[in-house]
Amino acid sequence: MLRGVLGKAFRLAGYTIQYGCIAHCAFEYVGGVVMCSGPSMEPTIQNSDIVFAENLSRHFYAIQRGDIVIAKSPSDPKSNICKRVIGLEGDKILTTSPSDIFKSRSYVPTGHVWLEGDNLENSTDSRYYGPVPYGLIRGRIFFKIWPFSDFGFLRDSPNGHRFSDD
Repeated sequence: MLRGVLGKAFRLAGYTIQYGCIAHCAFEYVGGVVMCSGPSMEPTIQNSDIVFAENLSRHFYAIQRGDIVIAKSPSDPKSNICKRVIGLEGDKILTTSPSDIFKSRSYVPTGHVWLEGDNLENSTDSRYYGPVPYGLIRGRIFFKIWPFSDFGFLRDSPNGHRFSDD
């Protein structure tokens, strides 16, 4: 009797550990569901929208200009940020102050990306903390799950003119 109960308990523990490892690998390397908060990505992503983020792109260095990414915040490593990639390493970025009086160019160094929110007036991004190390990127967002009225692939940036090819 005791042997049967212990055998079932050990099997249950083994299955739990096994499926826990599979789930961990799936969420770490494949992707997962994320809730974005804050106004910085409006109108593309609203506060409390639920999106799917895939993690394979960051592992294969396949992040491209225009992608929306989840990254560790450079100013607060305990929180994540949701921003659009404006520039890749080697790119020249036209930066503006919030008042739009001062304009300057910044270069994105090797191993970094330039991130900005779609809501430029209400976003703390690379204009504030500079280029973000590629290693802080957690995943690429490409699909909105909630609300159902916006279900589907994400739209292009309303600030498409910010992408520079020169």
